[in-house]
Parts: sequence; structure tokens; C-alpha cells
Amino acid sequence: MSLHYLVTGGAGFIGSNYVHRLLGRGERVTIFDNLSRAGAPLNIQWLRTSHGENSFDLVIGDVRDADKLLLSMQDIDIILHLAGQVAVTSSVEDPRKDFEDNALGTFNVLEAARLSDRRPIVLYASTNKVYGGMEQARIEEGSTSYKYADLLYGVPETQPLDFHSPYGCSKGTGDQYVRDYHRIYDLPTVVFRQSCIYGPRQFGIEDQGWVAWFVIAAVLGKPITIYGDGKQVRDVLYVDDLLNAYDTAIANIVSAAGKVYNIGGGPTNTLSIWREFAPLLENLLGQKIDVDRGDWRPGDQHVYVSDIRKAEQELGWQPKVSVEDGVQRLFEWVKANKHLFTPSNS
Repeated sequence: MSLHYLVTGGAGFIGSNYVHRLLGRGERVTIFDNLSRAGAPLNIQWLRTSHGENSFDLVIGDVRDADKLLLSMQDIDIILHLAGQVAVTSSVEDPRKDFEDNALGTFNVLEAARLSDRRPIVLYASTNKVYGGMEQARIEEGSTSYKYADLLYGVPETQPLDFHSPYGCSKGTGDQYVRDYHRIYDLPTVVFRQSCIYGPRQFGIEDQGWVAWFVIAAVLGKPITIYGDGKQVRDVLYVDDLLNAYDTAIANIVSAAGKVYNIGGGPTNTLSIWREFAPLLENLLGQKIDVDRGDWRPGDQHVYVSDIRKAEQELGWQPKVSVEDGVQRLFEWVKANKHLFTPSNS
């Protein structure tokens, strides 16, 4: 018997990829999305074209609307909560909206789940930004990248929380509420503190989705600005590997409930944002890429890499798609879908 999934933000990058997977294996899906993000209507159309006009239910709604969420939750077995405000810069410009979208929105999702008679599983997409700037971590500089001097496996879940920026505060608030709703109400919840996720159906912009943004800009010949020296390192994870983590947590919910997992590429899937990314991208493009240079931006970490051993040990999960393979897949998708990035579609 198929399960009924509710995916908030299901028209977004990660959400539409997961809905595509769920529909492909015969699950029942409701998408809850306000369709405000660039590319959301395109992703909905893609899902309908791929699976049929009536293959899923679409609720055009906002997670700030508690009543609408409650109505949409009545026969739901599993919730994947992806909806929210996603950029640090936007949170600084409008902290109230950021709080309402992320902190209040997550609270509304949890309350709707708590009040449902189904006691649904709740998976929450948190962020590595809950660990803040990690100024105490010692950094070493190499010829093309920075690395941690002491955190050989990356940042573990035991790293003290240190919310920086309104975005960090709002996502961190949701993160802790999701954990506590398991402790207090025995709701089966799982928190994923996600690193840089990339892949097809991602309409990246400079301040969010940087891997996709660089690929899109390179293919379309748009200007690229590199802030700092380009040696900043992030662990990156191809979207299919993230979806595997979601599925694995659901399959192991008895042991995963109430847990927090760092989910990213880990130490074996890292990339410095330009010194290492540029050669990879230029090789795919077949030409040199000219970039503009900017000063370091406030709060820009020299390095962030997730320690993913807990997910490996407890869930048997690990990334399968290499950086080279994943970037090539994204590059080929952007190249084949350049028409989606025209002004009328963005």
C-alpha cells in the first residue's frame, strides 16, 4: 500500500526532485507550496508532464497559514518540510519575513502534525549554518584551498550551536523545535543539517545555490563574481544522494526518530569555490572563464565540511555521486535546458 507524503516546498529544487522520485515508485503525494520561487511553476509543469496532470495534489499555500496546513495534514503519513526562506542576505534585509517563513512556518508544520491523528513522520531540512562562523576552528591554507587543522572528518553534530544571521536564527529555531517535538510529544521527527546541495531543477542565484549558479552563469555567459580569494571550501552533495538519506531515515524511523544528522558530501566530496571549481567547469565548457573579483563578504567561512560518520554508522548512508560526476550531470542538464533560464522564465 502506498504512503501519503506531504512535501512543503515541493515545487522547489529539492522538493520537485523528491516528488519525482516518489511518484515514480507509486506513492501518493501532496505538494504544499506558494510557488513564489523562481522556477517553481516550471518544476510543477515538469512533474505533470512526467507523471500526468493529476498524478499529485497541489495545495497553493504558505506555511505561515496554520489553518491551511492543518487542513492539508489530515491523511498524511510522512512530511518532508523544505519550505522556507533560503538566503542569508534576504534574511538580513527582511528579518521579520525570514522569521515567519522559517521559525513560525516550521512551528506551524509541527503543530499540524501533532494535531493529526496519523502521527506522521516529519523530516526537516535544516542547515549547517546553525553552527555559525566557527571562529575557534583552526584553519590551514593550501595552494588551492583551505582545510581544518584539527577536524579531520569535518564538523560533527556535537559541535556547539551558534546561530549567526537572522537566517541562522530562524532555521536553528526550527531545528530545535523539530528535535523537541519528538522529546515532548513523541512525534517521529528527524533533523538533517544539510550542506551545499546541487543538481538538476536548481535555478541557483548568486546568494543561494552557488554550485548551480556558477554552472548556469558559465553556460549562459553571465558575469561571475568571486568574493575573497576563491579558496573557500565547502562539502557538496548531489541531490540524489540527499534523497537517499531521506528514504533511509524513513526506512529506519524507529531508530532515527529524534535524531540530528549532518548530511553533506563530507571530506571526500569537497570543492574550493573557484580555485578547484574553475578548472572543472572550464574543462566542461571548453574555454577559459573570466570572472570579476570582490572583497570577502562578512561571515564568509574559509571552510565548512560536514562530518557525516553518524549517518553512515546509524543509517548506512553515504554519498555515491562524486563531485566530478555530479557537476558534469548538472552541466549537461543546464546545457540541455538553457531555454528555462530566459528572462520570461526567471
